[in-house]
Amino acid sequence: MDEKELRGILSANIKRYRGRKGLSQLALALKLGISTNFLSDIETGKKWVSPATLVKLAMALNIEVHELFKAETKRKEQEKQTQQDVTAIIVDYTKEASAVVKRSLETFRNTYIEGL
Repeated sequence: MDEKELRGILSANIKRYRGRKGLSQLALALKLGISTNFLSDIETGKKWVSPATLVKLAMALNIEVHELFKAETKRKEQEKQTQQDVTAIIVDYTKEASAVVKRSLETFRNTYIEGL
């Protein structure tokens, strides 16, 4: 990966996370203590960012610094794995809940209906 690709990943991630937070360039620039022109240049890949500004960016966007450098494919793979994990948890919970309800109904039937 060369510097241009890295800048592209950083730029795309800043825009995406800024959008998720509902922040305008002006609002984010004010949080970072930089000009909107400089933020625009970062988001278009024209300018690079200092380590201190990277940390401020991550804090303002409520993410870890490394998230700013994750390529789209890696992020999508992680999101897919997370979705699979959540689905598995829901399936297991549903099975357990069904078993508990079934046992409760059997107990109710045995105690109150068959005892009549």
